[in-house]
Amino acid sequence: QVQLVESGGGLVQTGGSLRLSCAASRRTVSVYAMGWFRQAPGKGREFVAGIRWDGGIRDYADSVKGRFTIFRDNTKNTVYLQMNSVKPEDTAVYYCAVDSRIHRATIPLQAADFGSWGQGTQVTVSS
Repeated sequence: QVQLVESGGGLVQTGGSLRLSCAASRRTVSVYAMGWFRQAPGKGREFVAGIRWDGGIRDYADSVKGRFTIFRDNTKNTVYLQMNSVKPEDTAVYYCAVDSRIHRATIPLQAADFGSWGQGTQVTVSS
């Protein structure tokens, strides 16, 4: 079972940028879709961004489209979430996750589609 470690969270001011990293313990990002989810206090875990196993397609929640970018580095077996123009409503714990299936043709959008999760990293956007 793959282990995922998120990093890069912290405090950032409105309009600023932050880059989150998710490192996998074994070869993962080139054979599985990867996703980023977030969860704010009192709210459910919501989809933020996903990337297909081959990087061919990417998808984003409407709330972050145009501001966030998901990308991967196969040599480092790491997926990233570049967060630009952040807003206070982006404040949440961010989790990365690995698809439960290899070579899925589409971007999985539901938490139940993912088989492994990181521990989460806190992002706080000051207003």
